[in-house]
Amino acid sequence: MSDTSVDQLSESTAREELDRLTAELARHDALYHAEDAPEISDADYDALKRRALEIEDLFPDLTSAASPSQVVGAAASSQFAPVRHGVPMLSLDNAFSAEEVTDFVARIRRFLKLPVDEVVAFVGEPKIDGLSASLRYENGVLVRGATRGDGRTGEDVTANLRTIADIPPALSGKGWPDVIEVRGEVYAPNDAFDAFNAAAEADGQRTYANPRNFAAGSLRQKDPTITAKRPLRFFAYAWGETSAAFAETQADALTALESWGFQVNARSQKVEDAVGLQGLYAGLERDRGGLGYDIDGVVYKVDRLDWQSRLGFVARTPRWAIAHKFPAQQATTVLEDIDIQVGRTGSHTPVARLHPVTVGGVVVRNATLHNADEIARLDVRLGDTVTLQRAGDVIPQILGVVDPDRSGRGEPWEFPHTCICPLKTALVKETNASGVESVVRRCTGELACPFQRIEHLKHFCSRRAFDIEGLGEKQLIAFHERGWISQPADIFRLARDAEKLDALRAEDGYGETSVRNLVAGIDARRTIALDRFIYGLGVRDIGEQTSIVLARAFETWPAFEAACIAAADGIPSEDWMRLNETHAVSPRVVATLAEASPPAADPWPEAPIDQKIALAFPGLAAPARRGLATLADDWAGLVRLAAVARNEGPSEGLGQIAGVSGVGPVAATRIEDAEKPKSDTPVAGKTVVFTGALERFTRDEAKARAESLGAKVSGSVSKKTDYLVAGPGAGSKMADALKHGVTVLTEDEWLALIGG
Repeated sequence: MSDTSVDQLSESTAREELDRLTAELARHDALYHAEDAPEISDADYDALKRRALEIEDLFPDLTSAASPSQVVGAAASSQFAPVRHGVPMLSLDNAFSAEEVTDFVARIRRFLKLPVDEVVAFVGEPKIDGLSASLRYENGVLVRGATRGDGRTGEDVTANLRTIADIPPALSGKGWPDVIEVRGEVYAPNDAFDAFNAAAEADGQRTYANPRNFAAGSLRQKDPTITAKRPLRFFAYAWGETSAAFAETQADALTALESWGFQVNARSQKVEDAVGLQGLYAGLERDRGGLGYDIDGVVYKVDRLDWQSRLGFVARTPRWAIAHKFPAQQATTVLEDIDIQVGRTGSHTPVARLHPVTVGGVVVRNATLHNADEIARLDVRLGDTVTLQRAGDVIPQILGVVDPDRSGRGEPWEFPHTCICPLKTALVKETNASGVESVVRRCTGELACPFQRIEHLKHFCSRRAFDIEGLGEKQLIAFHERGWISQPADIFRLARDAEKLDALRAEDGYGETSVRNLVAGIDARRTIALDRFIYGLGVRDIGEQTSIVLARAFETWPAFEAACIAAADGIPSEDWMRLNETHAVSPRVVATLAEASPPAADPWPEAPIDQKIALAFPGLAAPARRGLATLADDWAGLVRLAAVARNEGPSEGLGQIAGVSGVGPVAATRIEDAEKPKSDTPVAGKTVVFTGALERFTRDEAKARAESLGAKVSGSVSKKTDYLVAGPGAGSKMADALKHGVTVLTEDEWLALIGG
């Protein structure tokens, strides 16, 4: 994150920084919401997001569908059936100070044009640190339960939610609507969580870092009987789609939910104006350690529901609610050592090894030091007593040295200049298009570096990529150390290697059932969705959200591959133009794909396999070059050999991916075409841009509706735009539309066009 003030950025530097922040936030969203494995603290995440939102506020034309202001959570896992929420489950804006809370109340007063003596009542609720869930009841009976997912589409975990005692299978009492989506938080009480971890550790089973990860992992079990054994609870606090109104205030709604059989947090309280909010906050901050469950702040909601309706939403957040976050928890301990972790893209991240200390009820042994510049700024040295900050129950950060002037301190820690791998490859700092040098140091060895190789394999098998059941990090490392798996194609060969499977059956911890399940998990991924395949390649800057956008835009692997090759050749062909004009795909992503892709010209049909391999793996000759073409002797080869497979076997529009030993069914997998958009609606295939302060619907609702009808939603106007839907304050996009002759519609005209 740049130290330059946002108002000092040029539009080009703002675009580059926003692209970086968007990719980084998307990665952390996936780690937190989908993988249940966050890498940074809530405080660090909030800082990144606030910076991105500041850039969007100052440069609104840079906002796209993938922008932080437009994204909620992370895409739902394909492990469970998708569930489209009747009403989106959006996120909340955050406040970190009393002044921000006062501003929140003042904004509500201004928006509603309230007189000075008008009292604004709020309901304050503890912000439970768990997993959001939505429960759909029809005629009083629970018919479906889902996670939040990306806010629009979640995961169907009905069977798992039914095992939680706090969730009634049928509503009690009276007055409930025929259809209602009750929303709340699944969480684990601290004492039950500690007992589970202690028992699991004694049995040599998996333990969890914190109650939030435990609740999320327990709810996403494929076997509901496992979830049933986990000590999960549920607090209800909101609702989504309803067939009829059932309350006039937030407080009355909570009372109704409780009368229907739900647990409502006893610390929820109705208060008045900013003074009441601050008093409630102070009380919960004081008592949080004794609540018996984790909270990370207080949520404030306008009490009157008619006022909530008038206030409405801004992009992904309601105007009528805000989350007031608690400050991070702190402690002191001794820095015993500093290790280096090598990431998938060669990044070298220093990690502090600490004398164990309890912070907020969790024993902490490690803390991130981010990069060499951060170590120099903090001037931390081995043996120092340091102050830790823990927020969000994840790896904390070091804030500083307790006594930097003490005598006898160790020497300043020196960051290595070569990779810690056996190759000792030089580390480099990259420079962006504006000449700004990165603070991250990266190994240039690509997949020749064993650390990067194993991280790529982990990414390939991760939940949002190939998601191979039974092949987790522990198994990957073990198989890689034996030389069984060096590249993705080896995974698919392993499932057909009788000798290796027999050896595995004979080992402790395996056996016939484990091996059979592993083979089944691998075989289940011989067909893979296009977006998962693109994401699984592990190309820098191509995250989960961008992979989905690319898959939807190109629909088939051959079309996407052709666009990448056109970008590599620098030829402004139709494929190249299509890639450049794909909504939410930044110039940086296009440049990465261009660098990643091999040249178009080749003698594939005539060349023997060894020449095909040589053409597929230019990284072997130029290991410093990054990308698809230099995800060296594996990923690039898989991608490049797709062309051969399509010529040598049945494809029916599907690419075939095979390994370096040749093209064949043993080491091959299929790439499924992306689902085709609707083609029988008035806006199917049309490109639409929404701008201005939309009044009839939120930006998220407008985009979701347009995409469901087969339209493509763009963040900017070009000559290929078909419709600009403009609300008040349309600004520069209106001028661009007039310049290009784009049809401009009001919100009412748009609704009439799509049929309401």
